[in-house]
Amino acid sequence: MALLFSPPSAASSTHAFFSPLVPPMPFSRLSPIPTRLHLRRRLSYFAVAASVRQDTTVWTPAPLSEVEPAATSLFHISIDISDSSDLATSHTRPGQYLQLRVPNAPKPSFLAIASPPSLAISTGRFEFLVKSVEGTTAEALCALKKGDVVELSPVMGKGFDIARVDPPEEYPTIYIFATGSGISPVRSLIESGFGAHKRSDVRLYYGARNLPRMAYQDRFKQWESSGVKIVPVLSQAEDGWTGETGYVQAAFSRGKREFAPGSTGAVLCGQKQMAEEITSILVADGISTDKILMNF
Repeated sequence: MALLFSPPSAASSTHAFFSPLVPPMPFSRLSPIPTRLHLRRRLSYFAVAASVRQDTTVWTPAPLSEVEPAATSLFHISIDISDSSDLATSHTRPGQYLQLRVPNAPKPSFLAIASPPSLAISTGRFEFLVKSVEGTTAEALCALKKGDVVELSPVMGKGFDIARVDPPEEYPTIYIFATGSGISPVRSLIESGFGAHKRSDVRLYYGARNLPRMAYQDRFKQWESSGVKIVPVLSQAEDGWTGETGYVQAAFSRGKREFAPGSTGAVLCGQKQMAEEITSILVADGISTDKILMNF
């Protein structure tokens, strides 16, 4: 089985190392004791210089074309990039991400692109699944309206290297695991097409607290028609639910698994603990780590 690696879609800030342009002067007996005003000016200079060095990202303004609820605490965000062809063409693989800035928000947010690369080319838009968390840039983004302008960084990351589990005839079994908003890059992968209909067993284990918190249910039929079997897993299921319950890793572990390890691949997106536990199960089953693609 193969693990496919992709940079994380849920970070909220970055850190840049700053080296002062002018090294501090050592004190000696002959050196005058700096005044508080001098120290304040010096610290102010370094703060401005650090800010200049950190802000090297090229930002592209773009209007929101849609802001709609996708599930409890999750929003479907569509951004019009029709005037930014370079940005559109830079999205080449599912699993890639970018930074987004909102006016008056303290720092940018990292977001995985939920739409397939073809959508940016054909319609001039990026789509995202965003979890609104109190006090974050994501919350500020979800409170905006159609027509409001945000700023986008260039597309980042190498995305899912699906070539590691190609051709489909040689890797007939693919297991996909996603929790919460981690379904976002999975949507991009499924709708980009990775030969699922040519593989004999492609399953998506999708975990959420309950059905109201499970996004993209309206796409399940479309995904299944492309060759992906959907296995919803609810950790706090409502009365009457007859499907899988608990956590994704537990549901997968207790299920019947019949596959040839050398011709099986996996994709993992979501909580780190889930990814680590699933990876342990897969490796114990004989699947090679270079056939597991991860995004969390």
